[in-house]
Amino acid sequence: MSKPSLPDLAAVELLIAVVDQGSLGAGARAVGMAQPNASRILRRLEARAGVPLLERRPRGSRATPAGLELAAEGRLLLARVDDFSRTLAGLVDAESLTVAASQTIAESLAGGWLAELYADHPAIEVGLQVCNSDQVTARVLRGQVRLGFIESGRVDDRLQSSIVAADRLVVLVAPEHPWAQRERPLEADELAATSLAVRESGSGTREVLERQLAGRTVARPAIELTSNAALLGAVAADLAPAVLSELAAAAPLAAGTVVSVPVRGLDLTRRLHAIWATRLQGIAHDLVRIAAATGTPHPRRRADSPGAR
Repeated sequence: MSKPSLPDLAAVELLIAVVDQGSLGAGARAVGMAQPNASRILRRLEARAGVPLLERRPRGSRATPAGLELAAEGRLLLARVDDFSRTLAGLVDAESLTVAASQTIAESLAGGWLAELYADHPAIEVGLQVCNSDQVTARVLRGQVRLGFIESGRVDDRLQSSIVAADRLVVLVAPEHPWAQRERPLEADELAATSLAVRESGSGTREVLERQLAGRTVARPAIELTSNAALLGAVAADLAPAVLSELAAAAPLAAGTVVSVPVRGLDLTRRLHAIWATRLQGIAHDLVRIAAATGTPHPRRRADSPGAR
């Protein structure tokens, strides 16, 4: 015996509306359907039932006993559909997500993004892993996290991406450093010839700086550090100048513990990317949408837009 096909929920809803409204035309209007389409749908339903469901009269339509029975069952069916939809929505709200983000994004931006995400989905669980851009990329490629945020200008061709914000690197020195009293901008060659405090290889900050200084004679780093906080501490202690995100340096700049030095001949702006390996869905999709809305948006690099689920 063949398995019966699933009912047409639109036809069930229409039948109930006709029974409640007392006519085909009023029932069709109640569900937002043109009357000719409604008439065709009900005739198909009657053909499937094998018996008349409506008794059509000049002043309206009255349900037959079979129509009343089917409408009663239909009400129960639509109520169960509503229950199913609410349960499905609850599963989405209870979704968990692990995200990896590079340091500047994690320290300066991710908190605001996650606060908005939690406001929309109070039952979710989100884990945030903080590492450099190359490590974020590796974790997304290995499937260890569903979503990553990087500062590097390079996005692995195996991944899809969306630009969510813009950032700018700035040259930082201690207030007593000679550069802090300069009247003219620093030249790019001067910066290249100076031993700097730098982030480790693989960080987005280091990658952007090296790309901008490519082709110049570059001095060996004075020190290599693995966190923005350590780099800022080195600058404040006048160990060496550094190039760091303006976002990461906002508080020390405001406090006057470090000073920003203008530089000429380099483009130190950069775009911050969300990256993912498989189609974005659920709260991962929502987090990218929030990041793009609250950051400084730019045209997307890749065609897979998080605007379409």
